[in-house]
Amino acid sequence: MGWPFRAKSLSLRAKQLRESARDTQRLNARLEPDLQELTELLGREPVNLDTPELQRFLAGRRVMVTGAGGSIGSELCRQAARYTPERLILVERSEAALFDIDRQLRERWIGLDLYPTICDITDVARLQHVFEAHRPDVVFHAAAHKHVPMMELNPGEAIKNNILGTRILVDVCLQHRVDSLVLISTDKAVHPTSVMGATKRLAEMIVQTVPADAGRYLAVRFGNVIGSSGSVVPIFRQQIASGGPVTVTHPEMRRYFMTIPEATQLVMQAGAIGGGGEVFLLDMGEPVRILELAETMIRRAGLTVGRDIDIRITGPRPGEKLFEELTSAEQHTRPTSHPKISVWDLPPTTPIQVQAAIDTLTAVINAPAPHAIAALRQTLPEYHPESAQSTGPDHHASRHASATTPKRPSPALEAA
Repeated sequence: MGWPFRAKSLSLRAKQLRESARDTQRLNARLEPDLQELTELLGREPVNLDTPELQRFLAGRRVMVTGAGGSIGSELCRQAARYTPERLILVERSEAALFDIDRQLRERWIGLDLYPTICDITDVARLQHVFEAHRPDVVFHAAAHKHVPMMELNPGEAIKNNILGTRILVDVCLQHRVDSLVLISTDKAVHPTSVMGATKRLAEMIVQTVPADAGRYLAVRFGNVIGSSGSVVPIFRQQIASGGPVTVTHPEMRRYFMTIPEATQLVMQAGAIGGGGEVFLLDMGEPVRILELAETMIRRAGLTVGRDIDIRITGPRPGEKLFEELTSAEQHTRPTSHPKISVWDLPPTTPIQVQAAIDTLTAVINAPAPHAIAALRQTLPEYHPESAQSTGPDHHASRHASATTPKRPSPALEAA
């Protein structure tokens, strides 16, 4: 074999690689959902929360976003920039994430008074310095640990960031006379069965106990934000692109979903209409069956379930419920001035109760996971981790092909 033969072989291999890359790009283009496609996946029309109150609420004011580099935090920054704030302060502990959102905003909003700030909300001294330097009027608190299975394994970190971090931030806001703070919470705070849900419920209680005359401090409960980092849509997209299997934890798993623009506008709208102490909720329509969502995304990629891509039922993960709750015997909602936003009627809590919980939980942030979970149960009686669905996949006869044997790649990838 001489050089001409080897050169021809290399040329053919290069051509195959280029064709493979093009096929993968075409598949990814079919998989990459735009806002219209995400809306169709929701099975309902998106809720428009863009109202004149938002302009009055944010225009000419100093706005701070914690967790500014995350999916929700970064969209809050983009949305807030539209309303001509006097200054936009980005608080984020990840340098890479902060760099990305800072660059995006500077390219889009020339002339915006923008301050990217590397800061961990649990660092009291650093947070004080940031507030003294920028004196925010409005704070959107998106910094949090949010992934349910990860927090089951790291409950001390969930306590430190979601509860103690919120307490530190609220105290600093009160010291600096911040007019409005909106905490981003979750529907998993209703009868929580997960560490994440329990820590978010306790964060809500911190906000609820702020005196009414101190400012408008309130919370917003989200459903799952479709398309956000770590949500099922990007995970399913990656699994489909790699030929499967697509993993679903349970055939009957259902979740309430909202788009990122809906989520961020809800946060801002709640801040605009809230009086203080409330926990708000968006009308998210009917819950979406995760298995059907997976099937829809596979079809949208031009593939067939069971032939090109398998769906594998893996069993619920620790802390997961089959169904999220929006009401309960103890917790109901009532309407607000906006037809698509309601407010929870929650059991009252006192600063003494919250402080006792903080004292107990501070002692276990570096303790073994069982000790931290026991402390959460002690401080939040409504937290019942044993109530989480634990039914495994063996109890369900799935019609989908098993993913335990090697699987041929999808035709789009095989054509490479």
